[in-house]
Amino acid sequence: MKKNRATPEVNAGSMADIAFLLLIFFLVTTTIDTDKGISIRLPPMPEPNQPENNIKLKERNVLKILVNSADQLLVDGKLVTIKELKKTTKNFIDNPAQDPDLAETPQKAVISLKNDRGTSYNIYIQVHNELKAAYNELREAKAQAEYGRPLDKLTQEQADEIRDYYRQVISEAEPEDAGGGN
Repeated sequence: MKKNRATPEVNAGSMADIAFLLLIFFLVTTTIDTDKGISIRLPPMPEPNQPENNIKLKERNVLKILVNSADQLLVDGKLVTIKELKKTTKNFIDNPAQDPDLAETPQKAVISLKNDRGTSYNIYIQVHNELKAAYNELREAKAQAEYGRPLDKLTQEQADEIRDYYRQVISEAEPEDAGGGN
């Protein structure tokens, strides 16, 4: 004799609750990547009643870099390539030949960077990378010359001394329409 047995059913009443709890769990535990952009430390905002501080710099201590809308690089009015920028910057900052047209000392050297509104992000990033690379190479060379070790193997005090000697001073002006150089 055969009995007709009903197939057991799964209670689906709590499935929605389980799905909801899983959804909440994954939302809470998932990390979302955010674009960080370029990390540049900006000067502090001036106090409302503070007079403007117009610091006068000697012309020779300022390396003027302009990137126009055609992505051409002009350093002190001369057209240079991105590959030449690091060498030019290092020579300006360190001034090994004591050229009267270059910075008096590395501590007085200021890099003035100005971009056209039409400058591509690609060349903007490349220029920043070359300027930072110039400072990094100068610091590494000084660390090797003074301590015989790379900068990352020095004590904090020694590394700070090197970084203070080659202070990275890059002044970035507001972009404007500087022309395409066509």
